[in-house]
Amino acid sequence: MTKQRMFAPAVRLLVTLLMGGTMTMAEEGTKLENLRQPPLNTTMMGVLKGVADYHGLSLNEPTIYGLSGHAFLINIHTQLCPSGPYCWKRENAKPLIQNMGIRMTDLGFFGTGARAEDRVDVERKLRKALEEGIPCSLINLENQLIDGYDETGFFSAQPWAPKHSFPPARLSFGSWQEFGEQFHVNFYTLEKVEPVDRHKAILASLDYAVDMWQNPEKHSSEAYGVGPKAYENWIGAVPESGSSHGNWWNATVWSECRRMAADYFSGIAEENGRVADLCAQLRSEYLKIAENLGKAGNKKMDSEEKIGLLKETKRLEVKAIGKVEKLAEALRARKEQ
Repeated sequence: MTKQRMFAPAVRLLVTLLMGGTMTMAEEGTKLENLRQPPLNTTMMGVLKGVADYHGLSLNEPTIYGLSGHAFLINIHTQLCPSGPYCWKRENAKPLIQNMGIRMTDLGFFGTGARAEDRVDVERKLRKALEEGIPCSLINLENQLIDGYDETGFFSAQPWAPKHSFPPARLSFGSWQEFGEQFHVNFYTLEKVEPVDRHKAILASLDYAVDMWQNPEKHSSEAYGVGPKAYENWIGAVPESGSSHGNWWNATVWSECRRMAADYFSGIAEENGRVADLCAQLRSEYLKIAENLGKAGNKKMDSEEKIGLLKETKRLEVKAIGKVEKLAEALRARKEQ
């Protein structure tokens, strides 16, 4: 974990003055070195992976997805909006994220009409965190790491650059002009804390996975659905939206999560040999779920075929979640011996 202090060179001011312009003296800036957001489709997991690496937590991608519970999340809007991967109850996952060694603190929600003084206040909090070497992030249309600032604004990660220039690489102080005319943004700090015992963290993630299926209403809101409700919403939306961008993007994100779930179970098996057979079954089942969800992203697939595929995938998930519950029971029994 390193950070670099930056000062605007005086020559910049001199050149500006010689050209007849005016310029306010630049203030000091900060840049966190070795903080990178990998190009994952699930950008929240990209944020967490980047922060984990920065903090030296030695967590691979499947472990990030698994311990945070995100490997088991699926959230779908009734109209199959591409916002599904972003509009779920994040607060339920924050304890799991802290189990990994990252305290994710929400600095608040800001809409298009956010007052100037509120923007100034959150910008001050972000700068203070960065000056202390604490990574920050935002979620507007995507989750992005904030790794520093200069005299005019914050540096925000572009996980898919240079192939894609979206999301924007900067956020200007005060105006937040890079967001465009409308925005709905939360800001976070991501501080390093002591991770909990790995066995405890794994059990918490498995319990969370089961709860999303048994109590889906606790994890989503309004026109969205998690777990079995997600499949109901997706199936219901296929006739009107099965060829939409939202269909493709949800399939892309959630299939990535299920692939990570498969590898997460391989990791659990390596640490807990007595449950290796059950973990192998779960790995196989989640790979199949991931494959099916990937296929469902095909915009050209016939609606009836897609509905049939999603119904089959829902059945596979129900079966798999039952085994996840058994795995948690087996791990608890081992701990008690």
